[in-house]
Amino acid sequence: MQVAFAGTPEFARAALERLHAAGFAIPLVLTQPDRPAGRGMKLQPSPVKQFAEAHHIPVAQPRSLRLDGKFPEAAAAAREALASARPDVLVVAAYGLILPQWTLDLPRLGCLNIHASLLPRWRGAAPIHRAIEAGDAETGVTIMQMDAGLDTGDMLLAERMPIAADDTTATLHDKLAALGARLIVEALELAACGGLRPVPQPAEGVTYAHKIEKSEAAIAWTNAADAIERRIRAFDPFPGASAQVRGETVKVWRARALMQGRGSVAPGTIVAVDADGIGVACGQGRLEITELQRPGGKRLAAAEFLRGFPLEPGMRFEA
Repeated sequence: MQVAFAGTPEFARAALERLHAAGFAIPLVLTQPDRPAGRGMKLQPSPVKQFAEAHHIPVAQPRSLRLDGKFPEAAAAAREALASARPDVLVVAAYGLILPQWTLDLPRLGCLNIHASLLPRWRGAAPIHRAIEAGDAETGVTIMQMDAGLDTGDMLLAERMPIAADDTTATLHDKLAALGARLIVEALELAACGGLRPVPQPAEGVTYAHKIEKSEAAIAWTNAADAIERRIRAFDPFPGASAQVRGETVKVWRARALMQGRGSVAPGTIVAVDADGIGVACGQGRLEITELQRPGGKRLAAAEFLRGFPLEPGMRFEA
């Protein structure tokens, strides 16, 4: 089976690595163009490109796949490259470009997507973040037959995974990447013998995982402490939950929610400071912050953070 691949970040690299290790022929990899990154803002290849080049797999990096879009020449070149590769199937994982109809139609078996949720819950760009933020007890991976809609295609395989109480987007991402890599190999092995059974997504239970915006990082202290704690975990590593105190914008990376009702002090007010953390009043309950970071600094446990940046009860965190 000839398996072309389209993906960009680490989540996708895990799947490409597993497909390569399983012995599938990979005639072409599509990935996003190199992006500036790091202090020097030098162009950096995506994790998928790095793996492909290290294993001598041809790579194409079109700026668009839309023949009627802003970059028709790039799209035409990508279509020619994909057609020349003659793939039986195109596996897609966090690619970052919309696939037009010609792309969906080109492979004999169509395009299979590795989606990090239990569809139809959390269609869209940020399913891992939104599942943690919403307090979901479980998530998983769905292998989906792609169609023209936004994550609306038939389900081919799915497997559930619990969300641990201390999971962040970073930790859950790695678990789901490994699960998705295993499931796509299973799906292709079933496809090779005609064993896949498409199941339409139910109409009930549809939710959308909207893209994470930097503007969401500011902590709203009027919210309940448990909701704030979930958002802190959901926004680790990006964009990081933040609040202003003593004139600085501080990142809050870890915290515990204590839900014993609402006190008489205003939300955001520091009510306790000790070796265990920094207690902050919320709209309901209080948040015990245990790991923070100043601009340009490192993540620090609360006790170490306080040695260089003292805080005391009565001071206030602002959004």
